[in-house]
Amino acid sequence: MRRISGAAKRNAVQWLSQGISPRRLALTLALGFAVGCIPVVGIPTVLCAALAVALRLNLPAIQAANYAAMPLQLALIVPFVRIGGWIVSAEPARLLAPRALPHFPAFSLAAHMGGLAGQALLAWLLAAVPAVLLMTIALTKMLRRIPAVRAVEAGD
Repeated sequence: MRRISGAAKRNAVQWLSQGISPRRLALTLALGFAVGCIPVVGIPTVLCAALAVALRLNLPAIQAANYAAMPLQLALIVPFVRIGGWIVSAEPARLLAPRALPHFPAFSLAAHMGGLAGQALLAWLLAAVPAVLLMTIALTKMLRRIPAVRAVEAGD
C-alpha cells in the first residue's frame, strides 16, 4: 500500500510540475489561489485558463489551486464588499431582503449588484498582489524541498 501511495505522490508531482522550475510552479499555484478568491463567482476558472495560456503556466496546476480556493472565495465575498466600500467611501452596502427582491426594479438591482461587485473586486485586487508575492516566495521554498521538483530545477 505504501508503494502505491509513494508512486501516486510522484506521479502527482510530475503531473503538476511538468518540467517547470519550483519558482514557476510556485507562481502558478499562487496565481491560481489568488484568482480563485476573486469575489465574483464564475470568473476564476476562465481567468485562470487565460493566465495559464498567456503566461505559459501549467494549466492543471493553476486550476487545482483555483478550485482549492473556492471555499475561501465564497467566505471572502462579504468582507471584500465591505472593505471595497470603505476604500471608495461608499455608503454601507445594504443587503436586500429576499422578500423584497421580486419588487425591486431589475435595472436598479443590477446596478446595485454591479456596484457591490466593483467594490469587492477593488478590495480583492489590493489584497491579491501582495498575497501572490508572499505565496510565491513561501511556495518556492517549500517546493524546493520536494526531490522530484528540485530535480527539474537542477536539470534546467
